[in-house]
Amino acid sequence: MSKDKKTPRPSQEEGVVLTPEQLRRRRARNIAIASLLGFLAVLFYVVTIVKLGPNVLNRPL
Repeated sequence: MSKDKKTPRPSQEEGVVLTPEQLRRRRARNIAIASLLGFLAVLFYVVTIVKLGPNVLNRPL
């Protein structure tokens, strides 16, 4: 095999081209997923703090 041959790069026109409506829906879906992930992170943090209870601050140093 020769290393002189390079594979041609695909042009910008090849592939799937999304319509503005599809781009809008994708963005809305991404925002919904990010919001849910953030909510779950906050929920886990709050549940952890609640389960530890107020006595977590009363420990010997």
